[in-house]
Amino acid sequence: MTRAHDETRARLRRFYDTAVAAALPINCLPPHLPEPPKPGEGRLVIFAIGKAAAAMAAVAEDHYDRHWPGTHIEGMALTRYGHARPTRHVEVVEAAHPVPDEAGAAASIRLMRMAEWLGPHDLALVLLSGGGSALTALPIPGITLADEKKLTRALLASGRHIADINCLRKHISRIKGGRLAEAMHPARSVTLAISDVAGDDPSTIASGPTVPDTTSKERALAILDGLGADLDPHIRAAIEAAPETPKPGAEFFVHASYKRVASGSESLIAAAQLARSEGYETLVLGDDIEGEARVLAREHAGLVRMAQGEGRRLAIISGGEASVTFSEAATGGKGGPSQEYALALMLALKGTPGVAALAGDTDGIDGGSGAADDPAGAFVLPDAIRRAEAAGLDLLTALERHDSGTCFAALGDLLVTGPSYTNVNDFRVILVDNAPPEEESPS
Repeated sequence: MTRAHDETRARLRRFYDTAVAAALPINCLPPHLPEPPKPGEGRLVIFAIGKAAAAMAAVAEDHYDRHWPGTHIEGMALTRYGHARPTRHVEVVEAAHPVPDEAGAAASIRLMRMAEWLGPHDLALVLLSGGGSALTALPIPGITLADEKKLTRALLASGRHIADINCLRKHISRIKGGRLAEAMHPARSVTLAISDVAGDDPSTIASGPTVPDTTSKERALAILDGLGADLDPHIRAAIEAAPETPKPGAEFFVHASYKRVASGSESLIAAAQLARSEGYETLVLGDDIEGEARVLAREHAGLVRMAQGEGRRLAIISGGEASVTFSEAATGGKGGPSQEYALALMLALKGTPGVAALAGDTDGIDGGSGAADDPAGAFVLPDAIRRAEAAGLDLLTALERHDSGTCFAALGDLLVTGPSYTNVNDFRVILVDNAPPEEESPS
């Protein structure tokens, strides 16, 4: 690889690292941590759930040990496999994501018992982050863990927005949709959340276990019916028979407070500041971009062509959550939404000179099993099309098979970071460094 090639990769990686740093618990959590109960008057019980759970719990422990030594601290951090961090007071449990498993189910039972054992003078500190919906698997009566796994796979393959996915998750759960707050009553709870959803809706982040549910059973049933999957009818019957999720105005929410401590917006702001310091004009599309990865890529390629036509040196920055809809014929490929976006962008740009991009998930994992060496996303470099052709890669077929990861692995253009211990969803940056030469006017 050429020196210019390496410098471009390094520049793109700086943008990704800057965006992730803005959402790390060590940087965003301490200013919002509440004062603990006085010694002898109550316990500080930490309920940390999500991909950043262990990191958030560790930061909270350090904060209280330093500022309020002697505080009684206990609790659990339920996080994804590979996302554990060392803690002193809080037990860390790892479980599966995005499809729940037995470890998550067992941990969810223990979390609910912890909530039910809280006394009126205890403080429940709830630390939420993306991934919490899959990790907490405690289905309502009439639905088994096997049912929840099958339903989760159908939801993920449907390409639906996360709000719809989590709506249905809440209505089959005994812990989501405000039910954890109900179990904590009459103890006081403070929820601090790192948002990974477009719009930062508290009832969607980790499926809102401690806030009122703003969705309805009717909406959940409509989503279930719209899946068109081979799902057993007893799932619908169980939802119909279950009580509605807790709604605004429920008495026990008087003791529950909520605050968002980080989201994609802060990460995009940090990346935009870096871009301006490096001489780029910025176009920040927002942290609430949703839609099919390949469609978003084509739209963003159009913005690149406009910028080049106007001779602008531009950084196009966006977040949100790209999705991928799978057909029955397209299975078995490697990659995730960020890699699919990157492959579609590569094809749309067709090797346009002076344009490079990165698309990655801020949790460090874009598809895959959750192992430390799974990719976070991929780079798109100006010479990628030429290198793909030389390697005999069929990029169009790979896109149709959702096999972007195989292509980027062959090119050496995967973004591999390991777990970041936070999650504010997708991060994308496209750097437009020069415009094509102007055509000479006819004489």
